[in-house]
Amino acid sequence: MTDLVIPAVLGSGCALGAVIGWAAFRMPHNAQPMRVTVSQVPVPTRPRLVAVGATIGVALASLVITGWIVGAVIAGLATWFLPQVLLGGGAAKDRIARTEAIAGWAEMIRDTLSGAAGLEEAIVATASVAPLPIRAEVQVLATRLRHERLGDALRDLADSLADPTADLVVSALTLAAERHARDLGGLLGSLAASARAQAAMQQRVEAGRARTRSAVRMVTVFTTVFVVGMVVLNRGYLAPFDGAFGQLVLATVGGGFAAAFVLLSRMSQVGTPTRVFIREVPS
Repeated sequence: MTDLVIPAVLGSGCALGAVIGWAAFRMPHNAQPMRVTVSQVPVPTRPRLVAVGATIGVALASLVITGWIVGAVIAGLATWFLPQVLLGGGAAKDRIARTEAIAGWAEMIRDTLSGAAGLEEAIVATASVAPLPIRAEVQVLATRLRHERLGDALRDLADSLADPTADLVVSALTLAAERHARDLGGLLGSLAASARAQAAMQQRVEAGRARTRSAVRMVTVFTTVFVVGMVVLNRGYLAPFDGAFGQLVLATVGGGFAAAFVLLSRMSQVGTPTRVFIREVPS
Protein backbone atom coordinates (compact mmCIF):
# COMPACT_ATOMS: atom_id res chain seq x y z
CA MET A 1 0.00 0.00 0.00
CA THR A 2 2.87 2.38 0.81
CA ASP A 3 4.29 1.77 -2.67
CA LEU A 4 1.10 3.24 -4.12
CA VAL A 5 0.70 6.17 -1.74
CA ILE A 6 4.03 7.83 -2.54
CA PRO A 7 3.55 7.77 -6.34
CA ALA A 8 -0.03 8.94 -5.86
CA VAL A 9 1.11 11.97 -3.88
CA LEU A 10 3.84 12.73 -6.40
CA GLY A 11 1.42 12.41 -9.30
CA SER A 12 -1.16 14.70 -7.71
CA GLY A 13 1.56 17.25 -6.97
CA CYS A 14 2.72 17.15 -10.58
CA ALA A 15 -0.85 17.59 -11.83
CA LEU A 16 -1.53 20.53 -9.54
CA GLY A 17 1.82 22.11 -10.40
CA ALA A 18 1.06 21.83 -14.10
CA VAL A 19 -2.38 23.40 -13.64
CA ILE A 20 -0.97 26.26 -11.55
CA GLY A 21 1.85 26.82 -14.05
CA TRP A 22 -0.59 26.95 -16.93
CA ALA A 23 -2.80 29.42 -15.05
CA ALA A 24 0.22 31.61 -14.33
CA PHE A 25 1.24 31.46 -17.99
CA ARG A 26 -2.24 32.54 -19.08
CA MET A 27 -2.33 35.50 -16.63
CA PRO A 28 -1.93 38.87 -18.37
CA HIS A 29 1.61 40.21 -18.06
CA ASN A 30 0.38 43.72 -17.32
CA ALA A 31 -1.80 42.66 -14.41
CA GLN A 32 -1.18 44.79 -11.34
CA PRO A 33 -1.69 43.55 -7.79
CA MET A 34 -4.67 45.08 -6.02
CA ARG A 35 -5.29 45.67 -2.37
CA VAL A 36 -8.55 44.05 -1.38
CA THR A 37 -10.38 43.63 1.86
CA VAL A 38 -11.45 40.30 3.28
CA SER A 39 -14.98 40.80 1.95
CA GLN A 40 -13.56 41.32 -1.59
CA VAL A 41 -11.60 38.07 -1.70
CA PRO A 42 -13.30 35.85 -4.30
CA VAL A 43 -14.69 32.59 -2.99
CA PRO A 44 -14.21 29.58 -5.29
CA THR A 45 -17.48 28.68 -6.95
CA ARG A 46 -18.95 25.20 -6.72
CA PRO A 47 -18.30 24.31 -10.41
CA ARG A 48 -14.63 25.23 -10.03
CA LEU A 49 -14.30 23.19 -6.84
CA VAL A 50 -15.91 20.24 -8.62
CA ALA A 51 -13.47 20.67 -11.53
CA VAL A 52 -10.48 20.73 -9.17
CA GLY A 53 -11.74 17.63 -7.35
CA ALA A 54 -12.35 15.81 -10.62
CA THR A 55 -8.88 16.72 -11.88
CA ILE A 56 -7.16 15.40 -8.76
CA GLY A 57 -9.36 12.30 -8.66
CA VAL A 58 -8.73 11.37 -12.28
CA ALA A 59 -4.99 11.95 -11.90
CA LEU A 60 -4.81 9.74 -8.79
CA ALA A 61 -6.96 7.02 -10.37
CA SER A 62 -4.78 7.01 -13.47
CA LEU A 63 -1.64 6.79 -11.36
CA VAL A 64 -2.97 3.93 -9.24
CA ILE A 65 -4.23 1.93 -12.23
CA THR A 66 -1.30 2.42 -14.61
CA GLY A 67 1.60 3.49 -12.38
CA TRP A 68 2.53 6.15 -14.94
CA ILE A 69 3.36 9.56 -13.48
CA VAL A 70 3.31 11.15 -16.93
CA GLY A 71 -0.02 9.46 -17.65
CA ALA A 72 -1.45 10.83 -14.40
CA VAL A 73 -0.36 14.37 -15.31
CA ILE A 74 -1.84 14.04 -18.81
CA ALA A 75 -5.11 12.66 -17.45
CA GLY A 76 -5.39 15.47 -14.89
CA LEU A 77 -4.68 18.20 -17.43
CA ALA A 78 -7.14 16.64 -19.89
CA THR A 79 -9.85 16.60 -17.22
CA TRP A 80 -9.24 20.26 -16.47
CA PHE A 81 -8.85 21.74 -19.96
CA LEU A 82 -10.72 19.53 -22.44
CA PRO A 83 -14.24 20.58 -21.37
CA GLN A 84 -13.26 24.23 -21.80
CA VAL A 85 -11.84 23.62 -25.27
CA LEU A 86 -14.35 21.16 -26.72
CA LEU A 87 -17.44 22.78 -25.21
CA GLY A 88 -16.28 26.38 -25.54
CA GLY A 89 -18.91 27.59 -28.02
CA GLY A 90 -21.21 29.01 -25.34
CA ALA A 91 -19.15 32.15 -24.75
CA ALA A 92 -19.18 32.95 -28.48
CA LYS A 93 -22.96 32.54 -28.63
CA ASP A 94 -23.38 34.84 -25.64
CA ARG A 95 -21.12 37.43 -27.27
CA ILE A 96 -23.12 37.31 -30.51
CA ALA A 97 -26.42 37.56 -28.63
CA ARG A 98 -25.15 40.60 -26.72
CA THR A 99 -24.01 42.31 -29.92
CA GLU A 100 -27.43 41.80 -31.49
CA ALA A 101 -29.09 43.03 -28.28
CA ILE A 102 -27.05 46.24 -28.33
CA ALA A 103 -28.06 46.78 -31.95
CA GLY A 104 -31.72 46.23 -31.10
CA TRP A 105 -31.58 48.65 -28.17
CA ALA A 106 -29.95 51.33 -30.33
CA GLU A 107 -32.80 50.95 -32.82
CA MET A 108 -35.34 51.21 -29.99
CA ILE A 109 -33.85 54.51 -28.84
CA ARG A 110 -33.78 55.80 -32.42
CA ASP A 111 -37.44 54.95 -32.97
CA THR A 112 -38.44 56.43 -29.60
CA LEU A 113 -36.58 59.66 -30.33
CA SER A 114 -38.47 59.97 -33.61
CA GLY A 115 -41.62 60.45 -31.49
CA ALA A 116 -40.19 63.76 -30.17
CA ALA A 117 -39.19 62.30 -26.77
CA GLY A 118 -36.01 63.48 -25.08
CA LEU A 119 -32.99 61.22 -24.75
CA GLU A 120 -33.51 60.50 -21.06
CA GLU A 121 -37.20 59.78 -21.63
CA ALA A 122 -36.30 57.47 -24.52
CA ILE A 123 -33.85 55.51 -22.37
CA VAL A 124 -36.38 55.13 -19.56
CA ALA A 125 -39.09 54.09 -22.02
CA THR A 126 -36.91 51.34 -23.52
CA ALA A 127 -35.61 49.99 -20.20
CA SER A 128 -38.49 47.56 -19.61
CA VAL A 129 -38.51 46.23 -23.19
CA ALA A 130 -34.76 46.21 -23.92
CA PRO A 131 -33.39 42.96 -25.38
CA LEU A 132 -32.95 40.34 -22.68
CA PRO A 133 -29.10 40.00 -22.79
CA ILE A 134 -28.69 43.66 -21.75
CA ARG A 135 -32.05 44.38 -20.08
CA ALA A 136 -30.69 44.31 -16.55
CA GLU A 137 -27.93 46.82 -17.36
CA VAL A 138 -30.34 49.15 -19.16
CA GLN A 139 -32.78 49.03 -16.24
CA VAL A 140 -29.95 49.97 -13.88
CA LEU A 141 -29.15 52.88 -16.21
CA ALA A 142 -32.77 54.05 -16.08
CA THR A 143 -32.71 53.89 -12.29
CA ARG A 144 -29.49 55.90 -12.06
CA LEU A 145 -30.94 58.65 -14.21
CA ARG A 146 -33.13 59.62 -11.25
CA HIS A 147 -30.15 60.91 -9.26
CA GLU A 148 -27.17 61.07 -11.69
CA ARG A 149 -26.21 63.05 -14.74
CA LEU A 150 -26.92 61.31 -18.02
CA GLY A 151 -23.28 61.32 -19.10
CA ASP A 152 -22.04 59.69 -15.89
CA ALA A 153 -24.80 57.09 -15.96
CA LEU A 154 -23.97 56.22 -19.56
CA ARG A 155 -20.30 55.74 -18.69
CA ASP A 156 -21.35 53.40 -15.89
CA LEU A 157 -23.40 51.49 -18.45
CA ALA A 158 -20.32 51.13 -20.67
CA ASP A 159 -18.36 49.76 -17.70
CA SER A 160 -21.05 47.21 -16.88
CA LEU A 161 -21.44 46.00 -20.47
CA ALA A 162 -17.67 46.01 -21.20
CA ASP A 163 -18.29 45.56 -24.92
CA PRO A 164 -16.68 47.51 -27.80
CA THR A 165 -19.98 47.72 -29.69
CA ALA A 166 -21.72 49.05 -26.59
CA ASP A 167 -18.95 51.63 -26.21
CA LEU A 168 -19.74 53.00 -29.67
CA VAL A 169 -23.44 53.33 -28.87
CA VAL A 170 -22.71 54.86 -25.46
CA SER A 171 -20.25 57.33 -27.00
CA ALA A 172 -22.93 58.47 -29.46
CA LEU A 173 -25.46 58.89 -26.65
CA THR A 174 -22.92 60.71 -24.48
CA LEU A 175 -22.07 63.15 -27.25
CA ALA A 176 -25.77 63.80 -27.79
CA ALA A 177 -26.31 64.36 -24.06
CA GLU A 178 -23.32 66.61 -23.41
CA ARG A 179 -22.64 68.32 -26.76
CA HIS A 180 -26.03 68.11 -28.48
CA ALA A 181 -24.89 66.03 -31.44
CA ARG A 182 -27.03 66.27 -34.55
CA ASP A 183 -28.82 63.45 -36.33
CA LEU A 184 -28.52 61.05 -33.40
CA GLY A 185 -31.18 58.80 -34.93
CA GLY A 186 -29.20 58.31 -38.14
CA LEU A 187 -26.00 57.63 -36.18
CA LEU A 188 -27.73 55.04 -33.99
CA GLY A 189 -29.16 53.38 -37.08
CA SER A 190 -25.72 53.14 -38.67
CA LEU A 191 -24.22 51.69 -35.49
CA ALA A 192 -27.04 49.15 -35.25
CA ALA A 193 -26.53 48.07 -38.85
CA SER A 194 -22.78 47.71 -38.27
CA ALA A 195 -23.37 45.67 -35.10
CA ARG A 196 -25.77 43.32 -36.87
CA ALA A 197 -23.29 42.83 -39.70
CA GLN A 198 -20.59 42.02 -37.17
CA ALA A 199 -22.87 39.51 -35.40
CA ALA A 200 -23.70 37.84 -38.72
CA MET A 201 -19.99 37.53 -39.51
CA GLN A 202 -19.32 35.99 -36.10
CA GLN A 203 -22.14 33.50 -36.64
CA ARG A 204 -20.60 32.36 -39.92
CA VAL A 205 -17.20 31.98 -38.26
CA GLU A 206 -18.68 30.02 -35.35
CA ALA A 207 -20.49 27.69 -37.77
CA GLY A 208 -17.14 26.70 -39.30
CA ARG A 209 -15.53 26.32 -35.88
CA ALA A 210 -18.40 24.16 -34.67
CA ARG A 211 -17.57 21.61 -37.39
CA THR A 212 -13.93 21.67 -36.32
CA ARG A 213 -14.89 21.13 -32.68
CA SER A 214 -17.11 18.21 -33.65
CA ALA A 215 -14.26 16.53 -35.54
CA VAL A 216 -11.81 17.08 -32.69
CA ARG A 217 -14.41 15.85 -30.18
CA MET A 218 -14.82 12.59 -32.13
CA VAL A 219 -11.06 12.02 -32.35
CA THR A 220 -10.66 12.72 -28.63
CA VAL A 221 -13.48 10.38 -27.62
CA PHE A 222 -12.23 7.52 -29.78
CA THR A 223 -8.65 7.98 -28.57
CA THR A 224 -9.74 8.04 -24.93
CA VAL A 225 -11.95 4.96 -25.35
CA PHE A 226 -9.11 3.09 -27.07
CA VAL A 227 -6.57 3.91 -24.35
CA VAL A 228 -8.96 3.03 -21.52
CA GLY A 229 -9.92 -0.19 -23.28
CA MET A 230 -6.28 -1.19 -23.67
CA VAL A 231 -5.56 -0.48 -20.00
CA VAL A 232 -8.56 -2.50 -18.83
CA LEU A 233 -8.64 -5.35 -21.36
CA ASN A 234 -5.06 -5.74 -22.59
CA ARG A 235 -2.63 -4.22 -20.11
CA GLY A 236 0.31 -6.07 -21.60
CA TYR A 237 -0.08 -4.19 -24.88
CA LEU A 238 0.93 -0.98 -23.07
CA ALA A 239 3.81 -2.54 -21.12
CA PRO A 240 6.49 -0.66 -23.17
CA PHE A 241 5.29 2.58 -21.55
CA ASP A 242 6.24 1.36 -18.07
CA GLY A 243 9.92 2.23 -18.46
CA ALA A 244 11.62 5.61 -18.48
CA PHE A 245 11.87 5.68 -22.28
CA GLY A 246 8.21 4.75 -22.55
CA GLN A 247 7.27 7.60 -20.23
CA LEU A 248 9.31 9.96 -22.41
CA VAL A 249 7.45 8.75 -25.49
CA LEU A 250 4.15 9.17 -23.64
CA ALA A 251 5.11 12.71 -22.66
CA THR A 252 5.93 13.47 -26.30
CA VAL A 253 2.58 12.15 -27.50
CA GLY A 254 0.75 14.04 -24.76
CA GLY A 255 2.65 17.21 -25.64
CA GLY A 256 1.54 16.86 -29.26
CA PHE A 257 -2.08 16.55 -28.21
CA ALA A 258 -1.69 19.51 -25.83
CA ALA A 259 -0.19 21.70 -28.58
CA ALA A 260 -3.09 20.80 -30.89
CA PHE A 261 -5.67 21.73 -28.26
CA VAL A 262 -3.88 25.00 -27.47
CA LEU A 263 -4.05 25.92 -31.15
CA LEU A 264 -7.72 24.94 -31.22
CA SER A 265 -8.39 27.14 -28.19
CA ARG A 266 -6.60 30.10 -29.77
CA MET A 267 -8.54 29.57 -32.98
CA SER A 268 -11.81 29.92 -31.05
CA GLN A 269 -10.81 33.33 -29.68
CA VAL A 270 -11.99 36.32 -31.68
CA GLY A 271 -10.03 39.54 -31.55
CA THR A 272 -12.16 42.48 -30.46
CA PRO A 273 -11.57 46.17 -31.14
CA THR A 274 -10.13 48.38 -28.43
CA ARG A 275 -12.76 49.71 -26.06
CA VAL A 276 -13.56 53.42 -26.08
CA PHE A 277 -14.60 53.79 -22.45
CA ILE A 278 -12.07 52.32 -19.99
CA ARG A 279 -11.91 53.53 -16.42
CA GLU A 280 -8.81 52.88 -14.36
CA VAL A 281 -9.66 51.22 -11.04
CA PRO A 282 -7.46 52.39 -8.13
CA SER A 283 -5.35 49.58 -6.74
